[in-house]
This record gives sequence, C-alpha cells and structure tokens, in this order.
Amino acid sequence: MGRSAGASPRLGAVIDILGEQFVLDDGAVRVEVSALAAVLREVRVRGIRITETVDPSGLPPKGCGIVLSPWPNRVADARWQLNGATQQLDVTDVARGGAIHGLLRNTAYTLRERTDRSLTLAAMIHPQHGWPLLLESWVTYALDGDGVAVTHGVRNHADVPAPWAVGAHPYFRVGEVSTDELTLRVDAGVRLELDERLNPVAERDVTAGEFDLRGGRSLHGADLNVAYGRLANRDTRGTIARLEAPDGAATEVWADPEFGWLQVFTPADFPGADGVGRAVALEPMSAPPNALNSGIDLIWLAPGETRELTWGARHLPA
Repeated sequence: MGRSAGASPRLGAVIDILGEQFVLDDGAVRVEVSALAAVLREVRVRGIRITETVDPSGLPPKGCGIVLSPWPNRVADARWQLNGATQQLDVTDVARGGAIHGLLRNTAYTLRERTDRSLTLAAMIHPQHGWPLLLESWVTYALDGDGVAVTHGVRNHADVPAPWAVGAHPYFRVGEVSTDELTLRVDAGVRLELDERLNPVAERDVTAGEFDLRGGRSLHGADLNVAYGRLANRDTRGTIARLEAPDGAATEVWADPEFGWLQVFTPADFPGADGVGRAVALEPMSAPPNALNSGIDLIWLAPGETRELTWGARHLPA
C-alpha cells in the first residue's frame, strides 16, 4: 500500500525503518530507544551525550546500539553443533562467511511494560535456519541516577536445553569531545587472537603493547577490533571500561560478572551526527566470539528456565 500524498516523508521513514520510538527522561538523564533491534538510540546525562546518536530515519550504522541475542559477535562459518547435529545458520557476514550478531537485529521488539523510569521491550527468537529452538528475549532500559542500566532477559520455551549468550553494541562518547582525544582504559587479563576472518584462534595474556589498555591508551589513530576477557568485574558487578576526556570527564561502562567479555571496536569511518570519523564501540558480551562452537561461557537454559543480567553506563563530570 502506498503512502498517502499528504503524509510526512520523515515520519514515514521513521515508521518504516526503526519502528516505534520510546523516550525516558527524568530531567537529568534522557534515554531514547527504538523498536527495531531494541536499539539504544542515544543517552544524555544532564544534556551531555554519552553515546553516539542513531538517526531514526536510517538503520543503525555499524550495529550502533543494537541488542545481540542469542549470541554476540560471530559464529564461524555460520555453523555449530546441537546434540550432535550440525546447525547451518544463514550467512549474515558475507565477506567472512559467518553469522554475526545474533538473530534479532532485523526484528521489531514490542513494548511489554513501561514505568516513568523504565521500559521493557520483548521479542521471540523463533526456530529458523540453524536455530531449532524457541526463546523469549527481552531488554529493560532504566534511568539510573547518572546514566542508564540495561537488563537482558531470556526464557527457554523449547522442550530441550538451549544455549544462550547476549551482548550489546553501543558506541560511547564523552560529550562532544572527539574520539581521537579520548583515553580508553580496560582492565582485562586476556585478549583473543583472531584469524583473517576475525574468528578467534587463541587466547593471549594481555601484555605491554598495542592491546594493553590497563593503564589507559589514547584513541588517537587507534585501529582496534579486539575481544577482551578476564575483566575486573569477574567477582562482582563493577566497571569494565572507562573513556576519559582531557579535562577528566568520563563515561564508564559497568556490568554484572556474567558479562565476562568486552569487544572494543574503533572504526575510523563511523557516520556520526557531525560527519564521518572515528568512534569507539564498547560491547559488553556474556560470551566471546564463536561461543556456539567453543562453548566458552555459554549459558545453558533448562526448559522453562529464565535468566537476567545487567550492564550500564554512567557519566562522571570533570
């Protein structure tokens, strides 16, 4: 059915592309979310942006702000084994022959619950190519004092145990400071070595050099696409990354211990609100890349079992 002649082109684009829009705003923190992939479009704290902004008239660039479920990152060759049977997922990373970022990045979530300070969006993960299981997935965005708290949940509706992992793909800022002027600190014990198709081949201790972010590293000219593990939050909820501006203002990412991995990605060609430039994705993940094959940190859900885990981000003034 065609759009009526009097309809607003921009309004039509919003409805067609990102679906319903949601805003939480208590005067100090403002969180904007869209239905497609439950995308976190923007977070502001006292008017200061702590995430990159997703334009509601276009798809999230480079996965900006989307939810990654039932696995984050990638599955090598888009294949994995379930109870001895090979499962062939659709190839969604054509250049590298893998399946990337789960099964919900093109799914519109529906509103399950809303309060003045939180909203919960839900989507079903139906049986499909390479995924013979039925999971109910949801995400709750909540205002959290000086930032946002994000809780991911799942329920296994299959009659057999089901593997699950989850992640998010936010790109962070410290106000309007250029990413190249920021310093990133990640207290991690290991990183994953990758092959030419970005599949993990080995776990390496973090040692002094380009991948060691424990003491803080300038992002000027940085070209990182690295999964870090053995994070500082492995015993209790805590900070897993700190992005700091020259004046001392910072954006911190914190997470539950179940988020044991963090993908750091610094593309130089991110199409931001002010033009193309470097951005920094700090992606909390409950399991590493290719976890459906390695089994590392996969959560196995019994039939009917429910799980929830939380991460968040906050702004710290100078």
